[in-house]
Amino acid sequence: MNDPLTGHAPAGAPAWLPHGVSLLREPTLNKGMAFTEAERDALGLRGLLPPSVLSQEQQEARVLENFRRKASDLEKYIDLNALHDRNEALFFRTLVDHPDEMLPIIYTPTVGLACQQFGHIFQRPRGLFIGSNDRGRIAKVLANWPYHDVRIIVVTDGERILGLGDLGANGMGIPVGKLALYTAAAGIHPTHCLPVMLDVGTNNEALRSDPLYVGLQQPRLTGAPYDELVEEFIAATQEVFPGVLVQFEDFANHSAFRLLAKYSDRICTFNDDIQGTAAVALAGIISALRVTGGTLAAQRLLFCGAGEAATGIADLVVDAMAATGVPGPTARGCCWLTDTQGLVVKGRANLAEHKRPYAHEHAPTPDFLGAVRALEPTVIIGVAATCGTFTREVVAEMGRLNKRPIVFALSNPTSKSECTAEQAYQWSDGRALFASGSPFDPVTHGVRTFVPRQGNNAYIFPGVGLGAIASRARRITTSMFLAAAKTLAAQVGEADLAQGSLYPPLENIREVSARIAAAVADVAFRSDLAGIVRPADLLAYVRGQMYDPHYDTYVSG
Repeated sequence: MNDPLTGHAPAGAPAWLPHGVSLLREPTLNKGMAFTEAERDALGLRGLLPPSVLSQEQQEARVLENFRRKASDLEKYIDLNALHDRNEALFFRTLVDHPDEMLPIIYTPTVGLACQQFGHIFQRPRGLFIGSNDRGRIAKVLANWPYHDVRIIVVTDGERILGLGDLGANGMGIPVGKLALYTAAAGIHPTHCLPVMLDVGTNNEALRSDPLYVGLQQPRLTGAPYDELVEEFIAATQEVFPGVLVQFEDFANHSAFRLLAKYSDRICTFNDDIQGTAAVALAGIISALRVTGGTLAAQRLLFCGAGEAATGIADLVVDAMAATGVPGPTARGCCWLTDTQGLVVKGRANLAEHKRPYAHEHAPTPDFLGAVRALEPTVIIGVAATCGTFTREVVAEMGRLNKRPIVFALSNPTSKSECTAEQAYQWSDGRALFASGSPFDPVTHGVRTFVPRQGNNAYIFPGVGLGAIASRARRITTSMFLAAAKTLAAQVGEADLAQGSLYPPLENIREVSARIAAAVADVAFRSDLAGIVRPADLLAYVRGQMYDPHYDTYVSG
């Protein structure tokens, strides 16, 4: 940008670089008080900043000081969101350096509350809002995005946000949070990421009557008009950003399975609620079996829930069993679902298509405890977003049936968790192998202190996305998610298992993502789905693709 007074670029500054206030207002370039004396002179910043020059590390210390003063998690979310809006490198540096503290704020569980309050805490648009009123011009809307090398899109229609239901356009907080994790956890450059809210209306009357609601004030689009809008969107993504990976996020069951089946063989795409959740759960089971000594084929899994997450996990478990030689029908017989009507059984009428493979011959059982007693599972997995389903009686019964019961309470946010970590350990007399969807503090039971870790998709989807992007994969396959699950489980050490942790520490998330990405890319190359020549050292190549959030030097001297 030229000097508005002289018409010339600032002396010593790159011609493309904005200067003065314009530079300070561009979050992808702004360094705040880290601009050097030479840069302040060359870029027209003299006097626009306090005189001290502070390093990124000093700025990060100030960010943490103010962040930790906030009285609530929602205030912390707003604080980080404001930082993201003014200084992107500092925002991501803080996330990378403090993942345990930051990830529960920018994503689960706090992002759920942020979505509920989205219109009331809205500060600055981030991502693209594509409405049903944009039919016929979606490609033009996508072309409005200022960064043209987009490699991954996370899209939601807001109908099933976490366990909170239809939040309409307020659901934009989910793609924004997911893509922040792609950058922080897997090093995908922020300018390669595009959050999209597909606003087709909402059936949430409370939102539609809220004067600060940010979305279309109309009932949800359904049927053929909905499908036509999604079709135009998908076609437009490939037109404007050829080969871009499209991740479906928080679509309702009736849309999620159908859209995944429709597009998975056409474009590079996956559904994180179905496939990402499946991989992280399978990884946790593999870790737990290192403690119990059992085999995957010998397990009986009972799900509290029968939607995207439950059937996605069951499908991947079946695929993992099949890879060891277990016949498909036998593997499916190891997985049982429950829903609001009780155990999903073959004789029940009007079963949804996605439940039918797991509707086995059995007498109806109306409640979850009855299903546990009847089926004697080795693993129970909660994915129904119904708080307290894993009661004392349920956990105690699992402890009676199993020396080391595997108890996964994966629903989030925390308010939807089937049980807490403390309850799981206390009610099983410290024998449960526990994982959760939301974070819980360490629990002391008797002489032992357990450190439960989240079975959070953040362990899986960033690495899968990085692997697909690094290899220029044309498709995302089941084999890639199996590879991701096995790689994640392999990152769990003996010391982790000894303290009850079935996942690696979040502080290792970038290394975990790099290894998952290399495993995913390896599948792409072996399956002839990669768009580049295979590098000699795949892990080193992947690491070389990862963005490190530091400040660039614009002017030497």
